[in-house]
Amino acid sequence: MNPTELRAGATLAGVFGLRMLGLFLILPVFALHAPRLAGGDDLTLVGVALGAYGLSQAILQIPFGMASDRWGRKPVIYVGLVIFAAGSFLAAAASDIWTAIAGRTLQGAGAISSVVVALAADLTREQHRTKVMAMIGAMIGFAFALSLVAAPALYERIGMAGLFVLTGVLCLAAMAVVKTLVPDAVAPAPRAAASGKGILDIELLRLNFGIFVLHMVQMAMFVVLPPLLVTAGLPGAEHWKLYLPVVLASFALMVPPVLLADRRNRPKPVMVGAVALLLAVQTGLAFMGTTLAALAVLLLAFFAAFNVLEALLPSLVSRIAPAHARGAAIGVYNTTQTLGLFFGGLMGGWVADRYGVSAVFTTCALLAALWGAVAAGMRPLRAPVNELSSLTFSIAAEVDLDGLSEALARVRGVREAEIVPAERIARLKVVPGQWDEHRVRQLITGEV
Repeated sequence: MNPTELRAGATLAGVFGLRMLGLFLILPVFALHAPRLAGGDDLTLVGVALGAYGLSQAILQIPFGMASDRWGRKPVIYVGLVIFAAGSFLAAAASDIWTAIAGRTLQGAGAISSVVVALAADLTREQHRTKVMAMIGAMIGFAFALSLVAAPALYERIGMAGLFVLTGVLCLAAMAVVKTLVPDAVAPAPRAAASGKGILDIELLRLNFGIFVLHMVQMAMFVVLPPLLVTAGLPGAEHWKLYLPVVLASFALMVPPVLLADRRNRPKPVMVGAVALLLAVQTGLAFMGTTLAALAVLLLAFFAAFNVLEALLPSLVSRIAPAHARGAAIGVYNTTQTLGLFFGGLMGGWVADRYGVSAVFTTCALLAALWGAVAAGMRPLRAPVNELSSLTFSIAAEVDLDGLSEALARVRGVREAEIVPAERIARLKVVPGQWDEHRVRQLITGEV
């Protein structure tokens, strides 16, 4: 990767990490704190408070993604982070469970995940996007692992209100990172996203189905896994001693397949292999013994497959989606991801309550098998173009600027188009030797 791509990947991973660390710090301790809130002894409302974040995320991911296609990535990121911070401060002031629910809902309304991923895609070439997504995925995993260790200690020192305030402060810090360190990107064809054309491509639907299943399986697993660890002899307060090394070791295991997908342009076999590993893990959990050693090995395999897929899937979405609708496409992807979390928890609890723990893992195995069949039909991707040429043109005075960027983006060989109205110039990124120069000049001069 070139210096700009490294800088973009590192800083955007940092933004994701700051935001997700603030979120994850709440999860291990909120249920312990809830009884101190008025109405917090109702476990259903505690569950609503935890899940409200995901629901508002699911509703607003697509609108935020489309807004970023129209008005640019950074302004939308700033708005989302401000909303998230406002929700954090509201939750910090909560003395009853309903105010906490309102704060969590407002946190989720800052639904910028799709926008951050779209900006990462804008700033990197296709052959390096999986590595950047891996950086973001690794940072999310690291934030989760760190939260398991840090949350109980921080809760003892600063309380739940302090944790929520810290979450808001981390969001404001993320805004400063975006402002000062993240490079600017060209936002192509801003109006094209409004029609939704291109985001329902069959290959995108396969990927959306995949991330839905992946997070259904993840959430259903963790409805029943903690009690299994306790039964195997690991007290709840010591679960981090297993999670932390397993998550960190899985980062090392994900590197070779990610590099294979990138350097050899082999994303399909890597994805199918990771899904097969996910299927094997769920089958093992359903039918193998539940000793602590067996659970540790299976969890390591799960997180290795999970991390590979978390890096690979959004990279594929960014490559397949039309450039002018990338934010909207990633918004759809993140919406299905969040819905997978919601329905996974619902499914895991319902199946465990009626049919037992093994039935949860069996159901997850069936879902993974179905995903494998869907993924096997994916078309191989074309090799990415290594380099694009950046060109700037002056636009004739008589040419109407309205809709011009969209028209230029549709020209053969033009990958991105940006219009600067104040200077009446067009900035293009084109495939050398393959772009239709004659048609571009017709559009910017107004000649037929």
